[in-house]
Amino acid sequence: MSNRIEQKFRLLAKTRRKGLITFIMGGDPSLKASQRILASLSKAGADIIEIGMPFSDPMADGPAIQAAGQRALKAGTKLKDILKLVKNFRSKDDATPIILMGYFNPIYHYGTGKFCENAASAGADGVIIVDLPPEEEEEFTSCATPQGLRLIRLIAPTTDDARFALLCKTAGGFLYYISIAGITGTKSANAKQLKERVRHLKSMTPLPVAVGFGIKRPDQARNAAKVSDAVVVGSALVDKIRTKPKAAVAFVKSLRKAIGP
Repeated sequence: MSNRIEQKFRLLAKTRRKGLITFIMGGDPSLKASQRILASLSKAGADIIEIGMPFSDPMADGPAIQAAGQRALKAGTKLKDILKLVKNFRSKDDATPIILMGYFNPIYHYGTGKFCENAASAGADGVIIVDLPPEEEEEFTSCATPQGLRLIRLIAPTTDDARFALLCKTAGGFLYYISIAGITGTKSANAKQLKERVRHLKSMTPLPVAVGFGIKRPDQARNAAKVSDAVVVGSALVDKIRTKPKAAVAFVKSLRKAIGP
């Protein structure tokens, strides 16, 4: 059975549009602010929203998202609060896909089965777990799949074809291609290499491919959208929320305009 993520990508393909996926850290700078920002993102042009689940040791995140997670934790944000954000959002928006992104440790301590059940009940559609390799995913997928939660897989520039095939076995929704080798929000991708790599990935899977990491400006988003199905912007938006929160919506609108209406 399809969920909101598949429905969204089918609609994007039908209308020949490229998707805009935006990331915010749940609870940064506060839960109340996060709720307000969430409500504004889809109106500003976001097709899919990722919500970060703050964790004390975010190994794949760059300085901006690490700092956002620390601010959220300092404000007392718990995993249950992130699920409440989703539930509150879903009470007013039943169409925009929501993806929870983070690390396995908080999910494990919350209770894997309980998390999957509560996340699906709240209205989440997918999960990205940065540090969960396919060799150790059964504890999660055995709970997530029956709940209809899609496991969004991260694909690195260094992922070879054999590893890619293994990752795709339980992947759902779309594939998240990491356009740079390294942490979020630091370097930017080489346009030629990005085009070649995404083309190769798309030749091997029917899943849509979204490109993220290192996309900070509208022009970079436009270039990435030319070769992919969707663009993910996280660190740059998190920085806007920290420094000029009122400018965050305008920034999302500028991204949407850059990659097409």
